[in-house]
Amino acid sequence: MQFLKDDRPYVIAEIGANHNGDMEQARAHIRAAKAAGADAAKFQSWGTGLFAQSVYDANAELKEAVAAYAVAESDMAALAEYCRKTEIDFASTPCSATEIVELDALDPPFVKIASMDLNNDRMLIDAAKTGRPIILSTGFSSMAEIEHALTTLESVNHTDIVLLHCIALYPPPGDDLVNLRNIEMLRDNFGYPVGYSDHTIGVEVTLAAIALGAAVIEKHFTLDKALPGWDHAVSADPSDLAIITTAARRIPAALGSRRRIISEEERQNAEVMRRSIVAAHDIRSGEILTENHLEFRRPGTGISPNDAGRLLGGVARRDIAADTLLSDDDVERASSRVGRAA
Repeated sequence: MQFLKDDRPYVIAEIGANHNGDMEQARAHIRAAKAAGADAAKFQSWGTGLFAQSVYDANAELKEAVAAYAVAESDMAALAEYCRKTEIDFASTPCSATEIVELDALDPPFVKIASMDLNNDRMLIDAAKTGRPIILSTGFSSMAEIEHALTTLESVNHTDIVLLHCIALYPPPGDDLVNLRNIEMLRDNFGYPVGYSDHTIGVEVTLAAIALGAAVIEKHFTLDKALPGWDHAVSADPSDLAIITTAARRIPAALGSRRRIISEEERQNAEVMRRSIVAAHDIRSGEILTENHLEFRRPGTGISPNDAGRLLGGVARRDIAADTLLSDDDVERASSRVGRAA
């Protein structure tokens, strides 16, 4: 998948509807996401058909909010162009087949399928028809439902897929519900790259997901967590997002290899910081060395403390001043004396 990064997670600033229907606010979010280091600024596309009419009849306030926060097709095209000028990827989550077609015309790097549509085969197939990579969020979903969704996509020869581990609670009421190890589990079970869509408060859980190898990080993003609206309170603000994007670059590099590797720089440090065997006090020529003659001090360029046994019982070949690093040439070993006597 071209949008994925080989060396780090791809970070999506999920602006969603945090612009509250104000396109200037939407552009300000795009600029802030770019400044914080995100790879993509993502919105949400819906029309009034998002809910059944009976729901609107029972909740006039919801109907007003959906209408107020919706983004017209022409405005979404303008936001996509603004993302291009800002040099950040543009994407939006479609909520209907019509929106898939409209968004496809804006050339996003992927199609995001929300958790609510994982069990909607028609949406999956329509998304696959674009030929674009699909990011599939797994909130609400059982393993059987995830497998069915993947089988549906594979049945139309679409395998360019990233799964997102997701807990569809805003926020989850307890960290024990997050189950980040599902990132590894989903990857092992289905063989696709797996990312994480985070709805927790703060950045700590997001950073843990990066450490577990999430291929994509999606985090709701706002300019101000105190703004009125649906997702501001569970969103990252610019300083939070900057922490996440920095971590997305540093943590994978720091994870490194399972092989034990001692770098040349560390070897050089060892010479300064480790200890060597030194004379604990003045030693006269001919003295037999015992534990009392030895001390262990920096630097580590001489005989290692663990090799003290080869000096014990030997005879000093010369006078040795206190604190002098001992060498094998300073001592005639007991075994050598025995050999000559024989």
